[in-house]
Amino acid sequence: MQILAVCSLVGAIFMIGLGLLVFSKSRKAKLGFVFNLFCISVSIWLFGAFMMLTSKEDVLAIFWDRIVYMGVVFIPALMYHISVIFAKLEQKQRKTLLIGYFISFIFLILSGTNYFVEDLYKYSWGTHTQARFFHHLFLVFFATYIFLFFCNLYRYYKKTSGMNRVQAKYMLMSFGILNIGAVAYLPAYGVDVYPIIAYLAETIGAVILAYAILKHHLMNIRVVTTELFTGLIILVLLVQTIIAPSFDEFLIRGGVLLFVTTFGFFLIRGTIREIENLEKLSKAKSEFVSIVSHQLRTPLTATKGYISMLLEGSYGKLSKKTERVMNNVYESNERLIRLVNNFLNISRIEAGKIKMTYEKVSLEEVIESVINELKLEIKKKNIYLKWEQPKKPLPKILIDAEKVRQIILNVIDNSVRYTKQGGIVIKVKNLKFSVLISITDTGEGMTAEEITKVFYSFSRGGAGNETHTEGAGLGLYIARKFAEMHQGRIWSESKGRGKGSAFYIELPKVQK
Repeated sequence: MQILAVCSLVGAIFMIGLGLLVFSKSRKAKLGFVFNLFCISVSIWLFGAFMMLTSKEDVLAIFWDRIVYMGVVFIPALMYHISVIFAKLEQKQRKTLLIGYFISFIFLILSGTNYFVEDLYKYSWGTHTQARFFHHLFLVFFATYIFLFFCNLYRYYKKTSGMNRVQAKYMLMSFGILNIGAVAYLPAYGVDVYPIIAYLAETIGAVILAYAILKHHLMNIRVVTTELFTGLIILVLLVQTIIAPSFDEFLIRGGVLLFVTTFGFFLIRGTIREIENLEKLSKAKSEFVSIVSHQLRTPLTATKGYISMLLEGSYGKLSKKTERVMNNVYESNERLIRLVNNFLNISRIEAGKIKMTYEKVSLEEVIESVINELKLEIKKKNIYLKWEQPKKPLPKILIDAEKVRQIILNVIDNSVRYTKQGGIVIKVKNLKFSVLISITDTGEGMTAEEITKVFYSFSRGGAGNETHTEGAGLGLYIARKFAEMHQGRIWSESKGRGKGSAFYIELPKVQK
């Protein structure tokens, strides 16, 4: 019994600590807030279980089991809400989400009555209240929303790529283990099961979540290693102090706990200062890049103008040899201009200075303008570009036209550069809540590892390093950032090297 109680208490403390840590590092992020509420709900369950297991009177055990359900009834809706935010489905599944919270509040009221649970089932491992009619209905609700949660995550995992795919994998794994805790319902139906399985599952699942937060920036948290591991040490010492066999041991362990807590406080404060200094340096770097990019863009634009005038014969007709050289100079200058513009965009993105200007725009016109810009490059490479326009005109959507144009341009330009034979096909699907653009090429293709990195800054596939040496690996990163600013997403798929690639851009029809 003591082991069970300690496991449930450790799990409760760990979950509440993890939730508050995530929330403190992402106060403005909706996902962090909802995740914190989920952790609080699980902590209420585990702490209530601790109190129930240590209660010596039946009345108190029943009381604390009702407290347990005050947290448990919200777990299905909160888990579903996490998946909706994580997979960017809030607009599509808003009604289902609201229904879930409404049902949770109904069960919260019912959980305090004998129509939900009553009496006490005593078995070899502990005690549990017995399920009644509305508890059966709650289990149906629980199973339904947990199923929807995993459906959302799995679909997102299959569609996305890069770090988003890795995060989705860890979400599926950790919450899959967390939901083993559902075996805690079995004693309510007279099934004699060792409940430590449920409590350990919550702790193990939470540890995997913590690992994903540290290693893969889940919940958009960057640096929490010091805080999390200091908290774990303090947690272990706290439990050891609580279960001390004698008063002397209690004093000794309490002293160690006090010392470690004090040391941990100063360690965390020092870490925070280091992070703040790094952020200041990063900001200074972004400002420097922005200034340099501005200064470089002016002479490059002037150079472009003069070269264009030379090629047009404004200063007299050029010989064929000179014209060929000047065309090479013009193309090199164009690459420099693109590179400078990319650096400027990145510095603005990192500094949070990108301004969005929304207007109702025809996406077909944006795509056509990009195709017209790349026609010359496509002709030089002797490849095809098929633009399969939808049979029915697409409705105009509210977007920042210039940034969406940049997204499409960067993706198509990427496909053009890495396609030696064959060509590119562009399609658009008009979905219920969004518009999906697909750009498929017969180019070099990517490995599974390259797909996970392709949308990150200064990241290029092996084929890029071999065939397109002048690229910097910034175009697709900027495309991803601009897509996210539209509350959309971008991902890629490929069957492997030499088998081409497919890129998908999904943009919502309505911006919030």
